[in-house]
Amino acid sequence: MSTPDPRYRRSLELFTRAAQVIPCGIYGHTSPVANLPGEFPYYAGRASGSRYWDVDGNEYIDYLCGYGPVVLGHQHPEVEAAAARQQAAMLCVNHPGEIMVELAEHLVGMIDFAAWSVFGKNGSDMTTWALQVAREHTGRRKILKVTDAYHGIDPWCTPGHAGLLPEDRMHIHDFAWNDLDGFERLLRAHRNDVAAVIMTPFHHPAFKASQLPAAGFWPHIEAACRREGIVLILDDIRAGFRLDLGGSHRTFGFEPDIICLCKALANGHPLSAALGRADLRVAASRVFLTGSYWNSPPAMAAALACLKVMQREDTPATLRARGEALMQGLVAAGDRHGYRLIPSGPPAVPFVTFADDGNMRRQQRFCAAVTRRGAVFHPHHNWFLSSAHTPEDIAATLLMADAALTELRAEGL
Repeated sequence: MSTPDPRYRRSLELFTRAAQVIPCGIYGHTSPVANLPGEFPYYAGRASGSRYWDVDGNEYIDYLCGYGPVVLGHQHPEVEAAAARQQAAMLCVNHPGEIMVELAEHLVGMIDFAAWSVFGKNGSDMTTWALQVAREHTGRRKILKVTDAYHGIDPWCTPGHAGLLPEDRMHIHDFAWNDLDGFERLLRAHRNDVAAVIMTPFHHPAFKASQLPAAGFWPHIEAACRREGIVLILDDIRAGFRLDLGGSHRTFGFEPDIICLCKALANGHPLSAALGRADLRVAASRVFLTGSYWNSPPAMAAALACLKVMQREDTPATLRARGEALMQGLVAAGDRHGYRLIPSGPPAVPFVTFADDGNMRRQQRFCAAVTRRGAVFHPHHNWFLSSAHTPEDIAATLLMADAALTELRAEGL
């Protein structure tokens, strides 16, 4: 590990205190270990628009957006005003508010195949519940998923290893992304016992480039599920509303039975949703789903406002344009410095890696160097665009990237 950057003095002081009272100090995907210890800020201070500031006062153009939830920019005024109005009336109460009905109606109107909607707080709430609905509907046990896909932190899918039993994943079976032969082998091996196939719209594993679906991949998956009576679950937690306001399945030409949404739903307010077909309504009504905070009206008001802004402004088009400019600029900068940078994933949810960088050292040094200059690039996780990113933000970021590549070349990496 390199010497910690003195610009992060306050972050490191807080982390030292946290390590005494919080397991790992900072845990989960925001742990320093998931970035590069000592090279990135550990604690945020405030955020606005396309930027945030850490507790040391360093300013960053934010290409993580809270790992995805911030789609309109931090502290969007319309979203915050809607949430504030609801919170002034009630925050945590005994019953759902009228806003829940309004939000469900709005979402069902946006998602073409959906007849109903339910709400939770986290992506894991929805993906795990959706599996239960599929099992209830089909009376089957098996779940097929893609190797290295992230679907949450529950035992059936967590990327962690501690505290698990073999039984937790006894009926979970993996196949490789774009491997239709492997998929069909699993169908044959477990015929008449597969309840659901759960997949993300494109593959976005950590520590690897993103992968788009090959031609015919999604139509084959959908047709097989229809033929075998399997519930097709789209985990659109990460990409939902960034690619298409009707769901990412519209981008890739297929139709699921259940869609799980979360990150861009409420511009940072805690809310998730699952929507499904009419013929799954009975099973959905039978699978228990609740939480003491899940009916809280402010987050639902924020979501309704967020959705209306995205529809009015065609946010996916903005994200696509900004992402394309960023990726094209990075590839061109790499060419100028003798590096082959490889963009992957849709432009609204982009990632970039270096060719011939098997140990990711060049990737890590580049992202640290750009972040140090004032634009957060995660070395191991895909990035996110928000509609608050301006052409000027992209131009400033590309200047930082050019300087970072100059630094890498000088270091001989």
